[in-house]
Amino acid sequence: MNSNILPDMKGNILLVDDIPENLQLLSDLLIQLGYTVRSVTSGRMALKTVRVKQPDVIFLDVKMPEMDGYQVCEALKADKTLRHIPVIFISALNDVFDKIKGFQVGGVDYITKPFQVEEVVARLENQLTIQRQKKLLEAEIIKRKEAEEILYQSRALLSSVLNSSLDGIAAMQAVREPETGIIKDFRCLIVNPILAKVFERTREEMIGKILLKKLLNRIKPELFYRFVTLVETGQSLEQDIYYPVAESYWYHFVAVKLGDGFSITIRDITSRKKTELALQEANQQLHQLANIDSLTQVANRRCFDARLHKEWESFIKQQRPLTLILFDLDSFKAYNDHYGHLAGDDCLFKVAQAVYQCTRHLDVRRPIDLVARYGGEEFVVLLVNSDIEVGIKVSQGIQQAIYHLAIPHQYSEAKDIVTVSLGIASIIPTVTLEPDYLIQLADQALYNAKQQGRDRYCIAADRESHN
Repeated sequence: MNSNILPDMKGNILLVDDIPENLQLLSDLLIQLGYTVRSVTSGRMALKTVRVKQPDVIFLDVKMPEMDGYQVCEALKADKTLRHIPVIFISALNDVFDKIKGFQVGGVDYITKPFQVEEVVARLENQLTIQRQKKLLEAEIIKRKEAEEILYQSRALLSSVLNSSLDGIAAMQAVREPETGIIKDFRCLIVNPILAKVFERTREEMIGKILLKKLLNRIKPELFYRFVTLVETGQSLEQDIYYPVAESYWYHFVAVKLGDGFSITIRDITSRKKTELALQEANQQLHQLANIDSLTQVANRRCFDARLHKEWESFIKQQRPLTLILFDLDSFKAYNDHYGHLAGDDCLFKVAQAVYQCTRHLDVRRPIDLVARYGGEEFVVLLVNSDIEVGIKVSQGIQQAIYHLAIPHQYSEAKDIVTVSLGIASIIPTVTLEPDYLIQLADQALYNAKQQGRDRYCIAADRESHN
């Protein structure tokens, strides 16, 4: 792998698009953020460019003359020197078929146009982070194998490298009960300064002494019995342990059978653990960016679509009902025109949070599964394994929660406060129906609620509206 991504450097990005305006737009955005960017306008030029200098990530358009993006990606993955380069498709094609094909030919992600800069950067940084962690892991594996090779050498060879090793190294011999042959402790045969320091002792205080059981009682007593099992079975032992010493907290050790005892190497992995925690936090933030609506702080459309399709597939097999409530704020355009868009944003946030909080506590046998912003002033509530009666109860609870907000709306066609119209639909999924059918039913019911005067809910199918 020729990529040399360092933690303090931005990535080297290749953009491939036959439309120069698209290239210029994305290139300018990424350059402003500190990335190194190269651009080409055809698939053939892209293949020539990557062979001259490999990028860290490729953004690849799908629809291009002569050679489309799928063919370019297939060519990259067929070349063993280039197949490691992650390819992110960025295209106006938004069908599921196009996205699936992108992943089938080897793409790692698929972004649809028009794109949001924050989404592009988040997905790009995710791939760069994966590459960095992969390189760190490869280096860690190489070092670990080197350490294990040393441990399999003779005691004489081990002694010659003890003082120069950056890892803690020791060899232990079993001390057995004369009558039963049971291991009662271990004698330290050799130990280097690094390992002696971990135990807060000198080498002289450890070599030749029977003390392992006592030392392990300070760290993790059950480790002693695992070392006994190692010696008796010959099965190596490897794990991370938490043991605060000075500024170090985490250690990784590998122990292998050596005669009637074992050899062990210990490495300080405190820095690695900190990196893992930082990566975990970054992944959580990326997940939030991808699934939470930034204005209302409830789930976004993307999160809802994914959840609906997942539950739909599951409930086809279970033959249980899915219920959907689709609602929006009455006369919201008039609200924005009169009170201003900042007030409108604040209103959307208050409504979303009120709905979210009220659905957490409604007595409907189980918590509501998902509250999401569907778009603009429109929201959805997904109820899993719930029938139409539960949908009605939840809708009534939503109406009451918004009434309690008592947000003034002088220009509403329903009341002098902010209200909502709701459409309720419930269905048992089947293989002959698509999830969008449930949305269509709820949308038609919402339309009926608006036509009948707003500030009410309507039920899909042959039911009357309710005030």
